[in-house]
Amino acid sequence: MTSIEQARREFDPAGVYLNTATFGLPPRASWNALQSALIAWRSGTVSAADYDEPLGRARAAYGELVGVEPGLIAVGSQVSVFAGMIAASLPTDCDILVAEGEFTSLTFPFFALGHQVREVPLEQLADEVRPETALVAVSAVQSSDGRVADLAALRATGVRVLLDTTQAAGWLPIDASQYTFTVAGGYKWMLAPRGTAFFTVQPEYLDTLTPINANWYAGPSPWTSIYGSPLRLAEDARRFNVSPAWHSWVAAAPALELLREVGVDAIHAHNLGLAADFRSAVGLAPYESAIVSAEADEKVPALMEQAGIVAAVRAGRLRMAFHLTTTAEDVARAAEVLVGHLR
Repeated sequence: MTSIEQARREFDPAGVYLNTATFGLPPRASWNALQSALIAWRSGTVSAADYDEPLGRARAAYGELVGVEPGLIAVGSQVSVFAGMIAASLPTDCDILVAEGEFTSLTFPFFALGHQVREVPLEQLADEVRPETALVAVSAVQSSDGRVADLAALRATGVRVLLDTTQAAGWLPIDASQYTFTVAGGYKWMLAPRGTAFFTVQPEYLDTLTPINANWYAGPSPWTSIYGSPLRLAEDARRFNVSPAWHSWVAAAPALELLREVGVDAIHAHNLGLAADFRSAVGLAPYESAIVSAEADEKVPALMEQAGIVAAVRAGRLRMAFHLTTTAEDVARAAEVLVGHLR
């Protein structure tokens, strides 16, 4: 196992970095692996098949993080591709339930295909499930403000769930085997580059989906699936693979392996502790999330720039994220600068 303190030495933020909810910083091992891969690309000394190895490592590490076998995991580049495949598998006259203000990569595919989509407050999702509800599509953690969905209540309804874990996987314990489908972008809390995404599906639903993005990398042996018919796809979730953005996966593997070595439980406790300390220091109400969202006055942008604090504005609110890259000193500095300016 790797301790939080050991893991933190893998990162080199220039200031107080509180923006993992926008994009995570790469650990040193990821950066070094990517530089080596770029040198090999530039010199022409790499084989395309070599990229399968880091992708396989990333897929295996992700499976350990979310509690599913690699055979139930497909890889791609964007969450919306997998959400679109699920939307295309359902009749448009069924009831699709989503949270108000949900991230649109999860919901737009259903709207675009003409589904009957009901938007309800996040806190009311479980109560709004009806007998005719075919699917609930929801993020485990809301991108806009860090609110955490009541997943236990949702599971208790027995409804099929498409769970987006982009803002959760890597810090919030998630057992993907408890949900019909999960999707996740790797470039935030999993500290991987953009162009990495994961999709999990439960075994009994493998044959309910048409692999509408079928391609050579969805074959049982991709390098023998490049040319000609007949259609030949993997028997497991790899049939839903999307051809990978190679260099992104080179850097993803060490990042996911670092998270696995530290352990999600330890990261969860670390992140929540830092976020709680910040909330307390600036007078915000307690809430258990690694994301802190608050209204900020007009002085905050200049104060943050002067202090070297990096965060984001989402839905008109300042959004701060606390992860492995964050130290207690970072929390103290951010609180010192922002106290009295948030509510």
